Amino acid sequence: QVQLVESGGGLAQPGGSLTLSCAASGSIFNIPTMAWYRQAPGNEREWVAEIRSGGHTDYADFVQGRFTIFRDDAKDTVYLQMNSLTPEDTAVYSCNARIAISPTSNTYFYWGQGTQVTVSS
Repeated sequence: QVQLVESGGGLAQPGGSLTLSCAASGSIFNIPTMAWYRQAPGNEREWVAEIRSGGHTDYADFVQGRFTIFRDDAKDTVYLQMNSLTPEDTAVYSCNARIAISPTSNTYFYWGQGTQVTVSS
């Protein structure tokens, strides 16, 4: 079984920073992509950022250079460093990973349980 566990959420002041982490565990051969999504109350879940195994990254426009996604393949962990936070960044942040469990298997998408980020003074 594969599990994704997020951590690092909490309360931040406007203009502040938080760093989220998401660790994958279980039967893992490789992880081609890892991504972050978020869902604010009353809103649809939206994509935030993605990083591929070669290090290529993509970001949603609303990130505007404030967030950085990076990964530690030795730990099967992806991070999201968030700077210049605003109240509009308040949401449950979830990680998503496309994972192969063996050299010959297909890849499958897995989700973490989410971590709450609240930006408020």
